[in-house]
Amino acid sequence: MKTFLTRVRSIAIKEFRHIVRDPFTLAVALALPIIFVGFFGFIIDLDYKHMRINVRDNDMSMESRRFLYIFSASGYFDVTPVHTPLEADQSLERNIFPGLMIIEKDFGKRIKMADPDRPAKVQLMIDGSDNGKAGIMIQYVNGIVQEAAKVFADKSAPPQQGLSADLVRTRFLFNPELNSHWFVVPALSTIIIGLLAILLTALTVAKEWENGSMELLLSTPVNPMEIVVGKLAPYFVLSFFNILLVFAIAVLVFKIPFVGSFLLYLIACTIYILGSLALGILISIATRSQQAAIQFAFAIGLLPAFVFSGFIFPIENMPVFFRAFTFIFPQRWFLQASRSLFLSVDSFNALAMPFLCLIIFSTLMVFMSVKRFKTDVEP
Repeated sequence: MKTFLTRVRSIAIKEFRHIVRDPFTLAVALALPIIFVGFFGFIIDLDYKHMRINVRDNDMSMESRRFLYIFSASGYFDVTPVHTPLEADQSLERNIFPGLMIIEKDFGKRIKMADPDRPAKVQLMIDGSDNGKAGIMIQYVNGIVQEAAKVFADKSAPPQQGLSADLVRTRFLFNPELNSHWFVVPALSTIIIGLLAILLTALTVAKEWENGSMELLLSTPVNPMEIVVGKLAPYFVLSFFNILLVFAIAVLVFKIPFVGSFLLYLIACTIYILGSLALGILISIATRSQQAAIQFAFAIGLLPAFVFSGFIFPIENMPVFFRAFTFIFPQRWFLQASRSLFLSVDSFNALAMPFLCLIIFSTLMVFMSVKRFKTDVEP
C-alpha cells in the first residue's frame, strides 16, 4: 500500500508540474467556469417580460381602462393601443407583435352586471409560430385575468355559480418568485464542470502518446491503476476548486439560496467529478490523439449535458425510450441532485437514486480506464 501511494504521489506531482507549466491548460481550467457562469447565468432567462401586445379597446369604459392598467402593470406585457379595425388587421398581417387583444364593446356594462350567463369578454389572438412563448403568454394572461376578477368583484353581490377567483390560491414552493436564474445557475455546474473535467483529462494521456513521453512512463515499474489514479488526482483538485467557485458565484452573485446539506453537495460533486475525469481518461486511452480526444470529449460531454440531462428539455416529456436512455448519463443525476440541494431537499433519502447512479457510473469509468490502459506501446 505504501508503494502504491508513493507511485501515485510521484505521478500526481509530475502531472501537476505539467499543468503549472502549461498556461493554456490553466487558463481553460480557471477562466472558463467564471466566463461560462457569467454568460449563461445572465443570458439564459426563461422569464418572458415586456412582451409587446396590441390592444383594440372597443369599450373605452372606466372598467376597460382599469383592466388594461392591471394588464400592463404586471410587467409581463407592454401594451400598444390600436384605434381602428384596420390597424388591428394590419398588426396581425405584419406579425410584428406576438399578440392582439380585443376588448368587446359592452365590457364595462357586463362587469357591472356580474351576470355569470353574460360574462365580460376579451378576445386574445397569439402568434403560434413560437409555441413555447405562446403557451407562456396564455399562462400569464390567465393569471392576470384572475387578478382582475378579484379587483372587479362586487362583495355585496350575491355569490355566482361556478369557480370564483377568490377560491383559487396559488403558492409556488421552493422558488416563490419563479426566478429562472434559480433554475438555471445550479444546473450550470453540471455542464461546465462535467465538460471541463472530461476535456482536461481527455488530453493528458493522448498528449503523452503524441509527445513520446508515455514510453518513458511505461518503462517505470508503475501499473495502470497507479497511472490512472495519479493522473486523476491533480485534475480532481482543480475541478473541485472550480465547482466551489461556481457555487460561490451562484450564492453570492445570483443570490440563489442553498437550503440543502452542504456535505451532501460536496459528496455529489466528488462522485461526479471522479466519474467525469475517468471518462476523459478513457477517451484519451482509446484515441491516443489530442484532436480525436477533443472531438469525443465535446460530443460526449456537451451534447448529453444539454439534451439528456433535463437542463433544457424536461425528461418527463420525452418518449419512453429516451427517458430510459437518459439513465446512463451522469449529467442527469448530478443536475437533479444539484437543483434539489440548492432549492428543496435536505436529506439523503430523497436523493438515493441520483447518488446510486452517480456511484455506479464513476466506479464503472474508473474500472474501464484501468482495464483499457495498455502497458505496451502498440496501439
